[in-house]
Amino acid sequence: MKTINKVASVTLLFWLMKITATTLGETFGDFISMTLNLGYTMGILVTLCLFIITISIQLTVKQYIPIVYWLVIIGTTTLGTEISDFIDRTLKAGYLAGSLILVAGLLTTLFLWYRKYKNLEVYPVFERSKEIYYWISILFSNSLGTAFGDFLSDNLGLSYLTGAWVTGIIILVVVLLHYHTKINHVLLFWIAFVFTRPFGATFGDFLAKPLSKGGLDLGTLNASLVSLGLLLFMIFISHKKQENKPL
Repeated sequence: MKTINKVASVTLLFWLMKITATTLGETFGDFISMTLNLGYTMGILVTLCLFIITISIQLTVKQYIPIVYWLVIIGTTTLGTEISDFIDRTLKAGYLAGSLILVAGLLTTLFLWYRKYKNLEVYPVFERSKEIYYWISILFSNSLGTAFGDFLSDNLGLSYLTGAWVTGIIILVVVLLHYHTKINHVLLFWIAFVFTRPFGATFGDFLAKPLSKGGLDLGTLNASLVSLGLLLFMIFISHKKQENKPL
């Protein structure tokens, strides 16, 4: 019986969609907790429900379906925003401590994944249990990226654009290491995956925050709609590429 891959291949389109999805996750998460004034606890409950619904569908389908896969990514970025803010603002742990907690969670998940499969390859993914490790790792990564991005802006006092530049440079270094060194590509993938989250998050803040805080003052709803439109366009392209793949 032929096994069929369940996750997206890592291409340039993948990274563009990841950054856009994280921008959407940041602005939509803030829309739920701040604009709608539901608070971070209720925000976690709402986004957790969205994540559970999307991940349940993803685990049920038999092959990679771009719209389903990227809805789960959006779910992890939105829930990750709420988790990070809950740790910092409700539990008062701070973004640095929150980042350390989330690093521990990510490393533990990757350790358990490696112990079971003897590798951390993120493509292709066939087995249900490996896919669960994959999504838990992504949830921790997106939550960690949120906390780190907020640490840059809130704790270090960097502007949103400066924070985006810092994380963008880190991503560029990872890309150069990938093409010009023999450093393990899976390690570089997870570093890039973590840092594309604060890159997208800081860009989301730049779109949504008022002019007085260095943003474009689109608001969380309009910024979310802009990001959603861009992501849907790229999902459409992804579906077309998927349809044209030979069986």
